[in-house]
Amino acid sequence: MAMEGYESVAPQLEGEENLIAAAKHIVRALGSNTNLTEDVKKILADLGSQLSSMATIEDNMVEGGKSGIEEQLSAVQEKIMSWEADESMIWDSGPDEAVEYLKAVDEARKLTERLENQCLNSEEEKELLRRAHDALQMAMQRLEAEFKHVLVQHRQPIEPEHMSFRSSEDDAVDVGSIVSFGDDSFEESTHRDSISRTAEDYIIDLVHPAVIPDLKCIANLMFMSNYEHECCQAYVIVRKDALDECLVNLEMEKLSIEDVLKMEWGALNSKIKRWVRAMKVFVRPYLASEKWLCDQIFAELGSANFVCFVEAAKASMLQLLNFAEAISIGSHQPERLVRILDMYEVLADLLPDIDALFLSEAGSSVRLEYHEVLKRLADSVRATFLEFENAIASNTSTSPFAGGAIHHLTRYVMNYMRLLADYRDTLNLLLKNQDGLAAIPDMIPAKEEESFGRDFSGCFSPMALYLQSLTSILEANLYEKSKLYRDASLQHLFLMNNIHYVTQKVKNSELRLIFGDKWIRKHNWKFQQHAMDYERATWSSILSLLKDEGNSSSNSISKTLLKERLRSFYVAFEEVYKTQTAWVIPDVQLREDLRISTSLKVIQAYRTFVGRQLYHISEKHIKYNAEDLQDYLLDLFEGSQKSMHNPHRR
Repeated sequence: MAMEGYESVAPQLEGEENLIAAAKHIVRALGSNTNLTEDVKKILADLGSQLSSMATIEDNMVEGGKSGIEEQLSAVQEKIMSWEADESMIWDSGPDEAVEYLKAVDEARKLTERLENQCLNSEEEKELLRRAHDALQMAMQRLEAEFKHVLVQHRQPIEPEHMSFRSSEDDAVDVGSIVSFGDDSFEESTHRDSISRTAEDYIIDLVHPAVIPDLKCIANLMFMSNYEHECCQAYVIVRKDALDECLVNLEMEKLSIEDVLKMEWGALNSKIKRWVRAMKVFVRPYLASEKWLCDQIFAELGSANFVCFVEAAKASMLQLLNFAEAISIGSHQPERLVRILDMYEVLADLLPDIDALFLSEAGSSVRLEYHEVLKRLADSVRATFLEFENAIASNTSTSPFAGGAIHHLTRYVMNYMRLLADYRDTLNLLLKNQDGLAAIPDMIPAKEEESFGRDFSGCFSPMALYLQSLTSILEANLYEKSKLYRDASLQHLFLMNNIHYVTQKVKNSELRLIFGDKWIRKHNWKFQQHAMDYERATWSSILSLLKDEGNSSSNSISKTLLKERLRSFYVAFEEVYKTQTAWVIPDVQLREDLRISTSLKVIQAYRTFVGRQLYHISEKHIKYNAEDLQDYLLDLFEGSQKSMHNPHRR
């Protein structure tokens, strides 16, 4: 209920001159306006009643002396005491009772002030002052209880996933556009969404608007009665509990730094996701709305609105920052990098809101702690990034990867990089002017060094340099891993597979914008070069058996030698078939391209040889025709070893 028209508890005008000026202004306004609304008439009537009450007290003080003050005090005491025996709450009894009680308390305040300003010589006069003090103190205790009661009873039920906000443009904003509550797809669908509005644009009514004038009246009267500490304390107790409950609803537990540091990554990962959601909702709209509520009640009472807000919000805010600090000083394992980036980004996004909300001197400790935690998370991102580089470089293997397929390290690194691409702006900021960009390891042969990541032209952003550095480290590691294969053909197949995978991941994702087309062209050439090296290592010696030596029309090549070379070719082909059907090229298009390229060379050489030497050797020595060999070549790189027991003779 609003205490409409009751102005005696508003802050008093300072000085007699201000009072006179205000009175003259009212007189002039009344002289020029004969048609008064009902609201204006009511306000003037209340003002007249108040002035009459003040005059009565003054008259009593002057004319009636002690007996007049005593009568006035007795009436006030009776009104105040009548509610002390009543266990019900005044503000639940209707607006009339609340107004009457406030008038009585205000009279007690004025009587106390006037008695304090008098020269009290007799014991009776001192007794009057004591009684006035007791009545005022009793009333203040009651108002404190009423203040808490109104704050608690008229709290607005909040359902975060269905909130709408009161913006500065008076339009409604659906919270669902900002955060998805309880949605497992949150990190993919919303973690990159930024909120361009500031905190004051997201205001919800934490307490029903209808009771704000009542709360303001109580606060004003308690402050004028020098009970500001009790009033602020009452507010802080109630609202601190409300904000604590908010964190409970947001599923934020109270955890010490030690608790967080001991936590397994699986559980911690879920808590970080929850923390990111909680931060977005807690600052916008909860803290913004809490500040709005404080301003509505205490804005006219000096710095009370800042103090009450900070004291109410500090514990909850520090609880959230405490969790972030624990993450910043925890392990720098690579799998944590994306989550730490999520935390850094939400803190950075909300930084202007925090600076505005805790702008006052009272809020400096929270503001400084917030900035410090943000800096620590930034340091943690950099440290984790360097740890990621080290993890790639130090990954070792004691045995070759089966079938020359795509190594799990390659998959891990490239999928990880694709996640990092979402944080391009943040990483460019955090990695700017940072030392520690890894150089290309010396283990890469000089002839291959140019293609291993020195192509930074066109992509000079800090993140581009770091990610290209990571691919250089990865490729150097892969080169070392390729040495575990005894077969040179398989070495090249392994490098072809893995570099092709790296290139495709860059080409078909946001990484393309970071690495640039020149890098992609060089790496396309790179895996194609390994494909050609594979063909040479596998087929050069085998196809040399099918080359002519001297003039094919002469008898310089004996039939026995021709038969032996053809037999050796079949043995070598069968060995390649048996071995390389077990090798793997996971990419369908790459596998098909290499089969076609190989088939063109092998089948052409075979047909030419058989066609030219057919009159020197009989058909019974020809074990396979060209179509058979072509079919067999289509079986290569499937990852399942086969043998050529039954040739497809036609």
